[in-house]
Amino acid sequence: MKSTREIFKTNPSLLDEPEVVQLLDYCEQLQDEIVEFKFQKTNNKELAMLDMLKEVVKGCTAIDKEQTEHERFGYDAPNYQETISNLKRYILKRCQDEKIYL
Repeated sequence: MKSTREIFKTNPSLLDEPEVVQLLDYCEQLQDEIVEFKFQKTNNKELAMLDMLKEVVKGCTAIDKEQTEHERFGYDAPNYQETISNLKRYILKRCQDEKIYL
């Protein structure tokens, strides 16, 4: 799946439009519902862990790409502290939802 940065690469100013923000929020909600449905259907903790790990790797790849773009084009540097906090919150929430005890 493409990220919002990839979709709006040619016209990033569209990301400021309220309709686009609303659409992106809606898409994110749908993605969450699809993931939740998939796990309700299988009720398999191993799949939950695999999905969580895939999301972590995807997030790390996105941050790495942002860093590369920052160095190459002078974009704003990624906020690593916020990213780490969001990642930790995501992992703990998913573990709580899936009753996975670390």
